[in-house]
Amino acid sequence: MGMMDGVIQLGPLMLASDRLFAVAALWLFLSAGTWIGARTESRAARAAWVAALAGVLVARLAYVAENFTAFAVEPWTILAFWQGGFTIWAGVAAAAVMVALLLGRQRATGGLLASLAALALTHMGMMHWLAPPARPLPQGIVLAQMDGQSLPLDSLRGRPFALNLWATWCPPCRREMPMLIDVASGSKVPILLVNQREGQAAITAYLKREKLSAASIAVDPTGSLSEATQAQAFPTTLFVDATGRIRSIHAGEISRAALTAAIRDLERNPI
Repeated sequence: MGMMDGVIQLGPLMLASDRLFAVAALWLFLSAGTWIGARTESRAARAAWVAALAGVLVARLAYVAENFTAFAVEPWTILAFWQGGFTIWAGVAAAAVMVALLLGRQRATGGLLASLAALALTHMGMMHWLAPPARPLPQGIVLAQMDGQSLPLDSLRGRPFALNLWATWCPPCRREMPMLIDVASGSKVPILLVNQREGQAAITAYLKREKLSAASIAVDPTGSLSEATQAQAFPTTLFVDATGRIRSIHAGEISRAALTAAIRDLERNPI
């Protein structure tokens, strides 16, 4: 077992740490409900299940409302829970209200609310603790454009930009590629889709087959960028500020909402 930025690695399996810890917190809350229900002879277990479902739903809906413009383009992605995207405080508040409504004034209510508060604070603390500090993007990395011209990443310094590491054999990379190309085409912040360890022939064939534009595609046949940034899972998206620091990392498939939110953050806080 190992850990890299935003990812827990179990052999060949890569798991996003934020989603893994959220699932663990939900399981612990449901377990607490079962234990409290048994100790107090109440319906705390049922209340925990209903509160958990309400919390997840409200947390998702709040995130959708915050990023409505992105979801309006692809409404079906509202159901793509595996991509992440939840407003934690809204979900916790909804769960707390549901516990209070279902259990009323009884001993089990206090215990379940205390468990919810403790797990929420622990989860947020873990996310803050595990969040990688901003670090410099290594210098001297030279990519290639699809027309064969060299593309030194150092030439982008002085303005924020995003890098998506992908490969044609990667299913989640292929799923997100049309959306990434669409967002990149209209983004004021440059977004480069950097293919890792594949030749131009394979990339060109893939783009032609899927009828995708090559305008934002860059080629890294030796995987120098993934090695320099220690990105072991594809896709991985790096958000770099104007000083050349990697501000944040999204491991795994990214949604339009998460991408545009991170780009907005770079625009508002370029350094």
